[in-house]
Amino acid sequence: MQQFLFNLNLAFRAIRNNRLRSVLTICIIGIGIMALVGILTAIEVIKESVYTNFSGMGANTFQLTSDVLKKKKHRGGGVNISLSEGKQITYEEAKLFKERYRFPGSSVSMYTPATSIATVHFGSEKTNPNVRVVGVDDAYMKVSNATLLGGRNFSISEDQFGSYVCLLGSSAANKLFKNKPANATDEVISVGDVKYRVIGVMGSKGGSMMMDADNTVLLPLVNSRSVYGGGNSYTINIQVSDVEKKPIAAEEAEGLFRTIRKTPLGTEDDFAINQDDSLVSILLDSLKYVRWAAIIIGIITLLGSVVGLMNIMLVSVAERTREIGVSKALGAKSSFIKKQFLTESIMISLLGGVLGVLLGMLVGNIVGMLSKVPFIVPWLWIFVGVSICAIVGVISGIYPAIKASKLDPIVALRYE
Repeated sequence: MQQFLFNLNLAFRAIRNNRLRSVLTICIIGIGIMALVGILTAIEVIKESVYTNFSGMGANTFQLTSDVLKKKKHRGGGVNISLSEGKQITYEEAKLFKERYRFPGSSVSMYTPATSIATVHFGSEKTNPNVRVVGVDDAYMKVSNATLLGGRNFSISEDQFGSYVCLLGSSAANKLFKNKPANATDEVISVGDVKYRVIGVMGSKGGSMMMDADNTVLLPLVNSRSVYGGGNSYTINIQVSDVEKKPIAAEEAEGLFRTIRKTPLGTEDDFAINQDDSLVSILLDSLKYVRWAAIIIGIITLLGSVVGLMNIMLVSVAERTREIGVSKALGAKSSFIKKQFLTESIMISLLGGVLGVLLGMLVGNIVGMLSKVPFIVPWLWIFVGVSICAIVGVISGIYPAIKASKLDPIVALRYE
């Protein structure tokens, strides 16, 4: 230990005596590590941003439905995809699943379509007969990542007792209240022939060519069953807190629902698990290529650092030839000289690595600041960066150290 500390002291003195050369070498190594750690940190930030921003589009949710998607491969290599109606999910099955599913960090909601041809009235205003009415539970808004422009969500008691209250979609609210949806809260509207009090207006979710997601009225599930009947199939919506755990959560949900349905072993599911995260998967797969490109760029940069550091150490050996000769004449062993130069090389490399890691974290998290993602510390890449620097120090210093240790003390003392 004492010899190790002595070698560190000698290495520090050598670096201090050649400040400019040492600083330039440290900066070269630091830039290489900064490029590597910075890009990899930025990738982690982008991944976190993708998970956060796409959570509202289904990245952290999946559904159990009765629609079974089947894929059939052809001999020519094509794939035929068909959608078939499986066994309906009943209210009792959905309710039992919600009570028994206990995956960590998950939330479960259940809903069912009541009708898609409702007409909604308020005073003299009315919508076209194309409003979609859906019966939902009190967890629907949270699990669906839906927002409210005003008002509140269903309470547990309103859900349990089937109160005559509703949440109004933004398109329907704009139609009935002349583009002032905030005025809908606490007003009484008629959905068909049944009156409901509006307790909240939902934020816009957009739509497609097939359906306007904002042209909707949400009713408490119990109320929907009593007014429209409960014969429709139910959809179970599951939200997980960690996107990366969603495949495991989906497998557990599948196993539990097969148990609830008493599906025999070896038979296919008569229900489907839908995961609406294909765009997220494409983005994350693309980031894998960026990561590999960053690693290759970092390795190329570090190879330049190896050459530069080795050159500096060879120059150092040449400049300190007489010093090595004096040390050997006074009894220093070749192994001591070798350790001395190797320690100096590793110290320079590690100093560059620490500088590069710090700068890389800052550069990478600038992307996070722009994306409003919390500061990320990539511990794995910090460890990798420092380890690489230690290896660079050994590789760069081993040949100059061996060359210094093999100098003949008589020749070294004569060196000018």
